Amino acid sequence: MIGGVVSRRRALAVALVANGGFLAVEVAAGFAFGSLALLADALHMVADVVALALAYAAVRVALRPATERHTYGFGRTEVLAAQANAALMLVGAVVIAVEAVQRLSRPEPFATTGVLVVGALGLVVNAGSAVVLARAEETNLNVRAALWHLGSDAAGSVAVIIAALGAAWFGADRLDPIASLLISALVLFGAAGLLRASTHILLEAAPPGIDTNEVRAALAAAEGVEAVHHLHVWTTGSEHAALSAHVVVGEAVSLHDAQERAGALKAMLAERFAITHATLEVECHACPEAGFEHG
Repeated sequence: MIGGVVSRRRALAVALVANGGFLAVEVAAGFAFGSLALLADALHMVADVVALALAYAAVRVALRPATERHTYGFGRTEVLAAQANAALMLVGAVVIAVEAVQRLSRPEPFATTGVLVVGALGLVVNAGSAVVLARAEETNLNVRAALWHLGSDAAGSVAVIIAALGAAWFGADRLDPIASLLISALVLFGAAGLLRASTHILLEAAPPGIDTNEVRAALAAAEGVEAVHHLHVWTTGSEHAALSAHVVVGEAVSLHDAQERAGALKAMLAERFAITHATLEVECHACPEAGFEHG
């Protein structure tokens, strides 16, 4: 787990440096070439650079060990960062959409050659950064948020390129706001998904792909198990599922037997449902000892 966090930290650092450097280039080019498209894309990239900085800081915090006060550690810091990034994406999409609607009625000419070069450079920077992050670990929610930012920026660069080519070849200045509206819709879709996923984790909902009824049935079907209650399934961070449950057995068992049964059930949960963090309390109402807990 630590190795994965370190890999994400390095990938986010590379993406942050690359995008921060290009942001300065894009702002300077926007003023130099008189391109509102570049300046609007630079405004969008400001949100992305802030989002990458938040994601990087979250990974650094997630590396901190658990404490007496924060016994689960700081893994959910990445979930909070993903939620903040999604909110930034929503704001950025609205800003782009409003600007695009205004440009539809008053398109302005710009230096197409310079804008085309900067747009192509932006596409390379964002696509390259996205590849670096995807190779690090694309299933992590924090990394997914950063990837959506980079993907929307890459789409923004494509829109800049299309606008520059359309203006240069056909005088079609309105291609820029039209493409921007399509990008805004894509960004809104991605942000809504990230907000939904991060909110589910913070509310300790069962992870996607895990059916709690199926988990309960699998536990109840194990040899010697009569009933399962107080079943809870959630995620400790954005990737690792956790479970706690009370398992009632039908005959008297010793502490050693209870530990063996709990160990077998945990192995089954890991194999069938990829739940590697399980706490089971084995109950035997006919036993001298009321129950045994196995974490």
